[in-house]
Amino acid sequence: MKNFELETETILLPEGATPRARCVKIRWKDRPIAHLTQGIFRSYMYPLYSPAGVPLTTEYPVDHPHHNSIVVSADVFFVKLPPLTPGVSSLTEEATYNLYVNNVFQGRAPGRIWVADTESEEMSESHLRVTQSIEWQGPEEWGAPPAVPGPFGRRVLARETRTYDIYPGKVANIVDLRTELSPTDWDITIGPTRHAYITVRVEDKIRPINGGKLVDSEGREGEDAVTGNVADWVDLSGPASYGKRAGIALMPYPSASGIPYPSGKDIPWYCASYGTMLINPFQRERGVINRGDKLSLGVRILAHDGDAVEADIAGMYESSESEFMRAATA
Repeated sequence: MKNFELETETILLPEGATPRARCVKIRWKDRPIAHLTQGIFRSYMYPLYSPAGVPLTTEYPVDHPHHNSIVVSADVFFVKLPPLTPGVSSLTEEATYNLYVNNVFQGRAPGRIWVADTESEEMSESHLRVTQSIEWQGPEEWGAPPAVPGPFGRRVLARETRTYDIYPGKVANIVDLRTELSPTDWDITIGPTRHAYITVRVEDKIRPINGGKLVDSEGREGEDAVTGNVADWVDLSGPASYGKRAGIALMPYPSASGIPYPSGKDIPWYCASYGTMLINPFQRERGVINRGDKLSLGVRILAHDGDAVEADIAGMYESSESEFMRAATA
């Protein structure tokens, strides 16, 4: 590549040891843009930088250690499965998993979201596309197909194609995140839950409880005013690292399928003063994705310097709206 650089972080371990996590660093003309990380439980983007090099997200916040920066995940994950011992029983059983929290949560065992393959292509001088093939796996369980020799393995419940289109800029670094989730051998059900689907957790200094400001396209301010309402975009900015002011804006794409809502823009926001913004179609009712179908959802992420007014988030939305509408019919 001429303009972008992807570097896999080297983790020095004793001979024979295998790292349980890995990280790919993305730079543009020697400027840091973002890292793509495979953690123990989830794959996510951490950190994401503004054009001035300000890191805007956090990886393992103490209050919610599963809020891994920018992540796609879901709690309340149901799958109707045949038993792992078909010779003993032919009955179908309902398995309930959690692919959001690191531990057992409300009785649901944690699975993991695991990158199987990553491809990248420099589309132009200022456009990088990274495509990941991801498996949504159940927890380790006796009798499941083993990843290594032994009695324990994991079932692959769904497969996701996650695409990052990255556009570095002067005022904002733009990331278009698109996710397509397809069941494997069984229909899947997600929700209702407030713990899904595209989650962004900002760096601690930017949080509203630390002096940051949460606003939406309708002029509403604060958690209580923004949460539960529909808006073209939301923005969370505040005092950040290096004495600078910066933030993140989210703009959901209108294109959405396989969920209860007819349009991505019809999904009500869920935002919290401790630093999260969620685009979650499963807040109010469950969604069923049948075999052969897929759940598609996309969001434009703007990592910007200054606040929402200084970065002209409203103007950037207006200039992007035609792209969103094209995406809705793609």
